[in-house]
Amino acid sequence: MAQDTAQQALPIPPSAPARALLPMILPALVVGVGSSLLFLLVSSLAERLQHVLWNNLPDALGIGRYSVLWMLVMLTATGIAVGLVVWKAPGHAGPDPAALGLEAVAMPPAVLPGLALATVLMLAGGPSLGPESPLIAVNVGLALWLGRLTVPRLPGSLWPALADAATLGALFGTPVAAALVISEALAGKPLKGALWDNLFGPLMAAGAGSMTTALVARPTLDLGLPALGHPHWPDLLAVLVIAPAAALLGMCAVHAFPYVHGAFRRLGHPMVTLPVGGLALGLLGALGGRLTLFKGLDEVAELAKDPSGWSAGQYAVMTVVKLAALTVASACGFRGGRIFPSVFIGAAFGLCAHALVPAVQPSVGVAAGVLGMLLAITRQGWVSLFTAAVLVASPSIIALLCMASLPAWLLVTGRPRMQLRADGTALR
Repeated sequence: MAQDTAQQALPIPPSAPARALLPMILPALVVGVGSSLLFLLVSSLAERLQHVLWNNLPDALGIGRYSVLWMLVMLTATGIAVGLVVWKAPGHAGPDPAALGLEAVAMPPAVLPGLALATVLMLAGGPSLGPESPLIAVNVGLALWLGRLTVPRLPGSLWPALADAATLGALFGTPVAAALVISEALAGKPLKGALWDNLFGPLMAAGAGSMTTALVARPTLDLGLPALGHPHWPDLLAVLVIAPAAALLGMCAVHAFPYVHGAFRRLGHPMVTLPVGGLALGLLGALGGRLTLFKGLDEVAELAKDPSGWSAGQYAVMTVVKLAALTVASACGFRGGRIFPSVFIGAAFGLCAHALVPAVQPSVGVAAGVLGMLLAITRQGWVSLFTAAVLVASPSIIALLCMASLPAWLLVTGRPRMQLRADGTALR
């Protein structure tokens, strides 16, 4: 009787027939491949431009590549260049990035070229942001526009879901990240059919996007840190301390974010806010060093090559400077996402813990630091756990991270996010 009552209270949604899912396969494959190719194109252009701006040009001028002078010049110039795009491009290169997260936001096609150009300039110029949010927006806008033109019989809501998942799959090199993000987004929403039916098309797109990226670029998130063997009690204690501590540090930036954004907003014009933001980022780069520039993935890999190569004080400075740079870059109007810089911040925080307490294994410190920082900055539980786990690539780290996520989540849940409403107030 009790079992029958429970089944009535929690009805199992019927699964969709195969014929209802088959029409999604070809559009999902096309969107997945296209989204990955656009990601690779933007990344390639940004890398080439970065090499010119930070290697060829200072060498030709006889200026140190990462000298204080060149950092100030380049970050300010990047603010001017992006400010021009935001000012003059149709649609002003999209809405205020402080109000955007990982969710799919459909923009008119005319806005997308300016947003893509602003993203390339930002990635090449050195601000501490990643490509995820603007690339998702560009891919969603293109998929929705082209999908409605070519296959109008399919529901319009399908295209943003496919492009969102495909871009996440391409960025992370695996469809698992997309599946986790979509599952979290679907939680609490009324679903038509079983969960796996709703994931079928997006997961296909994410798989196509990740495979395309893997075949063309062969990316990896594994930092190559010393392998973590069988976990011990000190490892559990370490993650239970480091992850909440990183989350608390991240929440400091989250609480400061609306005030920093409001200060830049009062400057009024993108040709003022972005150059001033670029100058501030140049000063922060001069303080933290070259590793605190750019989106952070290549730089965190450099840290991981030699975990003992920097002192605890140096790691602490890089952590605080990068967190401040992420806050300024997000608040002043640069188009970019917050996940990849947060990975650098969390990794530097974890390596600082290792430098202070050598008994803390580098793999444990990095994974726990990234988990806590991502929970605070993104408020995406599955993405935070997944990203922290794949950086170490050790099965035994997962159980430790699951335990560490619980106290860290208690510190961030119900509190403001690093994302604002249109009126400048923080989301919760």
